[in-house]
Amino acid sequence: MNNLWGIDLGGTKIECAVLDANNITNVRVRRRVPTEADKGYKHILSQIEKLVKMVTEELGEGPQKIGFATPGTLDPVTQTMRGCNTVVMNDQPMQKDLEALLGIPCMIANDANCFALAEAVLGAAPKVHENPQVVFGIIMGTGVGGGVVINGKVWGGRQGIGGEWGHIFLDNSGGPCYCGNHGCVETVLSGPSLQRFYKEESGSSLSMPDILARYQDGSDPLATATVERMLNMFGKAISIITNLLDPDVIVIGGGVSNIDLLYTEGVERARKHVFTPKPDLLIVKNELGDSAGVFGAALL
Repeated sequence: MNNLWGIDLGGTKIECAVLDANNITNVRVRRRVPTEADKGYKHILSQIEKLVKMVTEELGEGPQKIGFATPGTLDPVTQTMRGCNTVVMNDQPMQKDLEALLGIPCMIANDANCFALAEAVLGAAPKVHENPQVVFGIIMGTGVGGGVVINGKVWGGRQGIGGEWGHIFLDNSGGPCYCGNHGCVETVLSGPSLQRFYKEESGSSLSMPDILARYQDGSDPLATATVERMLNMFGKAISIITNLLDPDVIVIGGGVSNIDLLYTEGVERARKHVFTPKPDLLIVKNELGDSAGVFGAALL
């Protein structure tokens, strides 16, 4: 049978999904094993091999090729991994090693690109647009990332950094970023960054849901300032994507995507900065949740 195999390499688990190529909404098998990254890079490879064998036995047939969602980027020049928060993967020729281990072609894309691809093909984008040709996927959670999908294919770019929205300069108030720059989108709009701003202003720590609750009931001026800043900065950051790519749909994932204000007031703030008199912006919440990474890997 013609199947699409995908594997999502997470920090704590490695997940495999097999989609029916003739009906990609049909998930034939879905299994996972622990990553156990503390045991090293070679152990991660052995866990992948174990998972592939497990799914092969269940299906009664093996893969002809596999797509992988990774927590970093395969450098197109050096052909080694970089930017992985599972740090033992960094500087490793992962695609080459996987192909040698499994004996089949392996495609690699970072998790934000796989998220964008899954939402463009199977998720939110086709629900709101009949034929989305350009989709931008955003992950706003502990970190901030993005991916570009054009006509159903990931656009990685010459350096493999296509869609790296999280490391565009947004505002100096974000402070230093782990990437070495200052004021990146991630330093302003990630979940921890939003909570950090409130703590710096108030001297006390609150979760984002609690900050939002205080904003909504009007009981805390500093919560109001935090949310207003988030909406204004979100609008500016979205306008950068829109003015550059003008995507048909922008899909948001990650924990911060659960803030409903982004899709109403956040969109209104973005319209103020878009280079057209009456911008028509389709900015929607993801449909696939945690499944997007592994489904996007299969679609590679």
